[in-house]
Amino acid sequence: MEWLKKLVERIRERKRLKEEYKAQRTIKEKFIDNLKSLLWAFVVAMILKIFVIEAYTIPTGSMEDSLLPGDFLLVTKFTLGSTTPRYIPFTSIALPYYRFPRLREIKRGDVIVFEYPGDRDKLKSDVVMNYVKRCVGLPGDTITIVDKVLYVNGELFPPPPKMKFLNPIPTPNRIGNPYIFPRFSNFNEDNYGPLYVPKKGDTITLSINNIEQYRTLIDREQGRRAVSISGNTILIDGKPTDKYVIKKDYYFMLGDNRDDSADSRFWGYVPDDLIIGEPLIIYWSWNRDLPLLPDVIRKLSSIRLERIAKIITN
Repeated sequence: MEWLKKLVERIRERKRLKEEYKAQRTIKEKFIDNLKSLLWAFVVAMILKIFVIEAYTIPTGSMEDSLLPGDFLLVTKFTLGSTTPRYIPFTSIALPYYRFPRLREIKRGDVIVFEYPGDRDKLKSDVVMNYVKRCVGLPGDTITIVDKVLYVNGELFPPPPKMKFLNPIPTPNRIGNPYIFPRFSNFNEDNYGPLYVPKKGDTITLSINNIEQYRTLIDREQGRRAVSISGNTILIDGKPTDKYVIKKDYYFMLGDNRDDSADSRFWGYVPDDLIIGEPLIIYWSWNRDLPLLPDVIRKLSSIRLERIAKIITN
């Protein structure tokens, strides 16, 4: 056991020398050492945030009562494919990025965090922001809503356990909502579709009757306003065509609070490259609408202890 004694003595000697060094450091050396520690902590935190897990706050009631405004979530990113940084930190300036392979594929019914693709008729969102919704349509699915009841590929979609409606009376199917997706479809949020969710590799036959379903999608895939109409002819970059090959997979997202959710019914499909991750756990929850100051006691009393450390299931 002589080797073990020598090892212990060596460790103790190193520890003693380290303590002596710390005691003899100048103020400048102490500052530099502390700065290095902070920088390393920052680097580790950024690596975790970018590739592994990220905090997210529920800002609205669109997922009530599954997720509540004021719920603070930890979102896993690596399961659905982490990416290198999408934007220059603290800005909206986009960067080229790489997506790592997914550990699993998205399933119908999954609660998903994704980057908002933008309003229905806009080329991109004005600001970078993340949404959380339930994925109800996968690439290649057909979505239909009849009197508030959701069907996917002609089959009833199992209602989420805490899904709710604020208004139990559906809007009749003859009354179109001008803000619904696609434009001019005459759908409304309670009677919707049928609408096909495009998948990568699909060859779409374009016509005057369906161009609004694909106009913004094509423009976004091309990165510019590429689609135009001349009489009854569809043009892409000024060239007449009646065919387009879809370049990405797309998903259809709905909120569980169906009557108070800005979702795919209003702004369209979510492309695969905007998927960020899936919520894992609620690590904090309180009433979002109460200000912290000046009534701290009231704010603290709104903490929802029963929701803290709650695992999020689909």
